Amino acid sequence: MQLALTDLFKARWTDQIHEEWIEALLRRDKYDRAVLERTRALMDASVRDAKVSGYEGLIEALVLPDPDDRHVLAAAIKAGANAIVTFNLKDFPSDVLSNYGIEAIHPDEFVYYQIDLAPAIACGAIKRQRESLKNPPKEKDEFLAILQKQQLPKTVSALRTFIELI
Repeated sequence: MQLALTDLFKARWTDQIHEEWIEALLRRDKYDRAVLERTRALMDASVRDAKVSGYEGLIEALVLPDPDDRHVLAAAIKAGANAIVTFNLKDFPSDVLSNYGIEAIHPDEFVYYQIDLAPAIACGAIKRQRESLKNPPKEKDEFLAILQKQQLPKTVSALRTFIELI
């Protein structure tokens, strides 16, 4: 979220995408829906024009390996997005996405690119994210270990280069 506030890129999502991440976290039994709904509301309020609507009519015409992912591609098309950032690359094949001028990018590649593009801005956002973790606070190495566990090895490697900025 802190990166989305930098204006290095235009973050876009839908209510359906929100519902998917909320349901995924609720399945872990560690979260309260009210807290997650508050996060959703804060995301929508904080990132200008992030909410995509009017994409629903495109869904049925799209073909993806997992039909349940078509809403993501439909929203990306409607928003004029260049990329879909997802861990789920296999369900967003490049031969399909390229027809719409869209590519699927792993979050590690995406964040790494933001750091490479604008290290001071990206690292400032990442620092704000780390410093927002207060219960308990996270030291730089602890934070990088969390990112490593979240499948972001290139990002961690880049951040080690800029450790003084995070």
